[in-house]
Amino acid sequence: MIFSSIKTVAQRDTLKLQREARALLRDGNKLYNKEKYAEASITYRKALDKNSTYDKATYNYGNALYQDKKYKEAVEQYQITAKDSKDKFAQAAAYHNIGNAMLEQKQYQPAVDAYKNALRRNPGDDETRYNLAVAQQLLKKEQEDQKKDQNKDDKNKDDKNKDNKDQKDKDDQNKDDKDDKKEGDKKDDKKDKGDDQKDKKDQKDDKKDKGDNKKDPKQQPKPQQGKMSPEQMKQLLESLNNEEKKTQKKMNVQKSKGKKVKQEKDW
Repeated sequence: MIFSSIKTVAQRDTLKLQREARALLRDGNKLYNKEKYAEASITYRKALDKNSTYDKATYNYGNALYQDKKYKEAVEQYQITAKDSKDKFAQAAAYHNIGNAMLEQKQYQPAVDAYKNALRRNPGDDETRYNLAVAQQLLKKEQEDQKKDQNKDDKNKDDKNKDNKDQKDKDDQNKDDKDDKKEGDKKDDKKDKGDDQKDKKDQKDDKKDKGDNKKDPKQQPKPQQGKMSPEQMKQLLESLNNEEKKTQKKMNVQKSKGKKVKQEKDW
């Protein structure tokens, strides 16, 4: 009798909670129809507090969150319905709404998967089929854009690598030019240094020559007078006497000739 009484009380409490949950569900629906989605969400949440396995409250709670643009939280509620509900049409509706929430988040592959799951449970749902086609088209465009972006990134990477290579070649060329210039400057410096040393040597030689020219004339060597032997002096005197005799004889001959007489012509 005691155990029977406890069971009866528990059943009454359960029924009471279920009735309260249904009442809250109806209140939530009224708020939802008035587009008071945030207030509706709170009311559905209270209904679930009364009865956590209330499938309708879970599904409607997901719808209120979806309308309030809380897509991630809405998907969580739809997933509970899709998993726990015994009704395949209710499961199909939950997957359909999961697809819608994924589309809103631009998660196209999960949206395609959700619509396919909905059609497996309700193949005749044209609205789901249409949404699936839209999701597939958006997914294709996304993949094409990603491919274009990848190609663009690869091209930019190649261009950047080319620019880096060109810059490296330019830097290497500039380095070589600088090295050549540096080497040339070294050679010029060496040449200039050699020229400076040569100039210094020339200046030293010039200075030496000038120093030599400034020496005392007394120190320069003098020409030596020639010395003749007595015999040579005798011969020289005899030669001079002979020349003098010849000159005198020649002068006497010229005196004896006289001047030439001028004669008149016979016409």
